[in-house]
Amino acid sequence: MRFFARLALLTAALMPLPVLAQESSSTVGVLDAAKVPGVMTRAVDGFIRPGYRRFTDQATVLQGAMNTLCSAPSPETLDGAHKAFGDVVEAWSRIEIIRVGPVLDDNRFERILFFPDRKGTGLKQVQAALTKPDLSVTSVETLKGKSVAMQGLGALEFVLFGTGSEALTTTEGHYRCQYGTAIAANLKRLGSELSAAWDAPDGVAAAWKTPGPNNPLYRDEAEAAKELLGVLVHAAETIRDQRIEQFYKGDPKKALPRQAIYWRSGNTFRSITANIEGVRDLLDTSGMVELLAEDNRSVVSSTDFVARSLSRVSADIKPDVAQVFEDPAQIAKLDFLLLNSRDLILRLNNDLGGGIGLAAGFSFSDGD
Repeated sequence: MRFFARLALLTAALMPLPVLAQESSSTVGVLDAAKVPGVMTRAVDGFIRPGYRRFTDQATVLQGAMNTLCSAPSPETLDGAHKAFGDVVEAWSRIEIIRVGPVLDDNRFERILFFPDRKGTGLKQVQAALTKPDLSVTSVETLKGKSVAMQGLGALEFVLFGTGSEALTTTEGHYRCQYGTAIAANLKRLGSELSAAWDAPDGVAAAWKTPGPNNPLYRDEAEAAKELLGVLVHAAETIRDQRIEQFYKGDPKKALPRQAIYWRSGNTFRSITANIEGVRDLLDTSGMVELLAEDNRSVVSSTDFVARSLSRVSADIKPDVAQVFEDPAQIAKLDFLLLNSRDLILRLNNDLGGGIGLAAGFSFSDGD
């Protein structure tokens, strides 16, 4: 009852925004195969490649901010590094919904973001490196050979925001700062590798754009469309299962704010919002609406309405996750995210999936 009371509170506060979750009405369509290459091309050139370039550019800025912090430590230069970190988190959070292709090679995804760190193993490794100086973590060439948990966003967040980070404003934090600079350089390196992989004329981008019997990845248009839809569905599932339910499953008394992604830096909801915006952007930029029959294209607009509402509510939640659970109105917003993130999954999986020719109820999470 408390859950619905909080949801009612949020609904009243957001009027005229309705409670969105409802039974979806899926219509099984027939895939228009001729339009699939165009959709896949727009996904690559309009979302994936620009997304990795944006991430690489922000990582470059972050590396510069870290260099400045190391050479002139002060509260002001630390603030600059904090801002640059937040911008990298946002850039990554938009493109991290692409969990296929080159990002899976050589554990690149985990090197950029090792999360969740279920046993705290990664945190312990970072803390150990900071406690007992190890010059091998201060160079990207040696850092990249270490545990994936020590070389990405999670590690850098602890360097910049974790216990002892106040030392970064003085020369006493020089070693810590050098470690952070190496992480930033590693993020830039990984971003550059991903951009190069997607920019290669005969690489993964070509495979996405030209499904067919001679294609090593997609033997026909249906397989290509399934891949793109799977990206969207998996992204929506991850937002709910690994970003929201990671720390909150509906009972404030059992909330675990320190299990939330980026809780130390206050970027939890900035990241979740960027995840949602990534889903919206990919759905829109790719033009997947063209794969639906004319009389069923409202599926995309209704799906985007749900995603847009989720994004708006997420962006309005306090950055400090622990403080969220001290405010009933903020908790109500979390409840809204829980309820309607499930609706987003169903609309993508059942309504959009069924509408483009995949049977309604198809489960991407099962790997079918």
